[in-house]
Formats: sequence, structure tokens, C-alpha cells
Amino acid sequence: MKAIQAYGYSLDKPGKPLKRKEFVIDSLSAGEVVVRVAGCGVCHTDISFYTGEVKPKQLPVILGHEISGEVVAVGDDFGSLAGKNVVIPAVLPCGECDVCRSGRDNICPRQQFPGNDFDGGFASHVTVPGRFLCEIPADTGDYKISELAVIADAITTPYQSMLRSGLGSGDLAIVNGVGGIGTYMLQVVKNAGAVVIAIDVDERKLENAGRLGADHTVNAKGLSDSEVKKTVRNLVKEHKLPGRGWKVFETSGSAAGQKNAFALLSFGGTLVMVGFTMEKVNVRLSNIMAFDADVLGNWACKPEHYPAVVGEVLSGRINVRDNIEEHPLDSVNDILELALQHKLERRVVLVP
Repeated sequence: MKAIQAYGYSLDKPGKPLKRKEFVIDSLSAGEVVVRVAGCGVCHTDISFYTGEVKPKQLPVILGHEISGEVVAVGDDFGSLAGKNVVIPAVLPCGECDVCRSGRDNICPRQQFPGNDFDGGFASHVTVPGRFLCEIPADTGDYKISELAVIADAITTPYQSMLRSGLGSGDLAIVNGVGGIGTYMLQVVKNAGAVVIAIDVDERKLENAGRLGADHTVNAKGLSDSEVKKTVRNLVKEHKLPGRGWKVFETSGSAAGQKNAFALLSFGGTLVMVGFTMEKVNVRLSNIMAFDADVLGNWACKPEHYPAVVGEVLSGRINVRDNIEEHPLDSVNDILELALQHKLERRVVLVP
């Protein structure tokens, strides 16, 4: 293959600015391809790696796992991908182990996670396994390829969470936290026919949730868990919503949010943990038994679901553009600091 001159921003030490790194890609294994990055979303996980709250599997490492772009070089096994635009799944399974064959390939023990197991998308180019890449249709309408980067995690993870919850048309879905993940969670459950209550402590985010289809909103700022639940119950009574079997999606990724979401468990209800935090919470687990409820976690998304999500975005059923903002890749350190200061109102997509 012809050598590719590339660059990226490497995390060498947590808490320190990412360093620009020049590198050359001049060889590929049969199962690999090179993707020229069109855009890479900045996720809470990247921020956790950056601060050291969560340790990546290797250092130094180029962060970034929400990646879209064009395949510009291919190994022997994936020649058909040459020139194709793709979304790279945030979790790339092996596809061959017992876990994958059982249908749980999103938790494959040999999974590869860009920006953690190998250099990711805060770069001009990334070398990845070619097996499970999601091809983007040639006609993307008004969307740029870079804008589709957030499909790789911020949209597909909520989509699988909805499927695993067993949510059906007419169910009550409560989305707890309507930030970078929650904005898509509420759209996914709304598209599935649910009545949606959005909860957050930021009125601006709740206003955006209303524009995206939330039927009702609750500002939890200053409210106790019991007061939030009472507010939800009043909405249920006032609007004749389902009184049992609530589907609660915790997308805030905070200890306070997780505690609040657990308090919203109802008879026959389901709580899905979608957001992540290293913090611990103190809850009464016996509520799960008493309510005959289900509590489950969701890790990323199976590659097989990606085409459906791409279709939802390109058809306009999921609004991406109003919930992202693009910035040059070279501004990555400034963006990470703004994220730590909670000064970003939309999910950032970095563009080389």
C-alpha cells in the first residue's frame, strides 16, 4: 500500500493536554482497513480517560471512538470497502467466540474499542478491523459524513437500550438526563411509540427535549428523589398515563441521576442504566423484588443494529444536526477543558 501521512492527538498522561503526534501508516493486515476521519464525537468516556477518572487500556493512546469517515486503504479481506463512507462501531467484536455466537457480541471479551484498545479517531486517519464497519448510503441527503459520527455511540447505545427494555407503543418512558446521550434516548423511545417524560436539572436542556418530542418535562433541580417521583406521579394521573410498567432510562451518568432513576422504579417497571460514572450510590435493592421490577445495564450496541439507526437519522426521524457542533480537531484540548467546565451545550464533533 501507498504510505499515508497521518496525525492525531495522543493522551500520554491523564490530566495533561493531548499531544499532537505525526505518524505513517504503511502496512495493513488482511483484516484491517484505514479510514480517513471525517468527524469524531467527544464522549463522556473520552473526558474520563483525559482526567484519569477511568484508565484506558494503553498509554499513550489517541482517544476517540465516535468515528465516521471514508475507507482509503484496505487489507486483502475487505477490498469491497474501498472508497466507501462508514461509521465505525464503538465496540468491534471478534464475531467468533462463544459470547458472539450467543448473540451478545456487544460484550465480546475480545472486543476492540477505538481510543482505548488502539488509537482512535482524534486523528486524521485510523486503522481498524474491517469486519463490522457500517456502510453509509451514497445519498446522505443534507447530512455531511462528519455529522454522522455520533451514530457510533451516542445514538446506537440508546437504540439498543430501547430494544433491550422491551418498550412497546403506548408505554411510558422516563429519560433521566437529557444531555449528549439523553437527547437521542428520548427520540429513540418516542419513535418507538412511547409517551416520554424528560427529567433534568437544566431548563435549557429540558426546553430542547420538548422540541425533540418529549411529551412532558420535569426540572429536578433542588428536588429530592421522592419529590421528583411525586411530580411524575402527578403527571401520570393528570394525563392518564400508564401507572405501572414504567421504562426508566438513566442517561445522566451521575450518582445523583442514578439514585433518582432507581427511585422511579414502579410495579413491573424496568430501569436501564445507560450513562456511566465511577461514583457509588446507596439504594435499597429490595425495591426490585418488591416491585417485581427489572434492572439492566447496556454496554454499547451490536453492529447489526447500526444500519437501522443510520436509516433513522437519514430519514429525519432522529435529529442530529441541532444537537451537535463541529470544531477543528486542532482545538481538542480547548474542547476538553470546556467540557470539564460544563460549558458545552451540544455534543462536539471534531473535524480534522
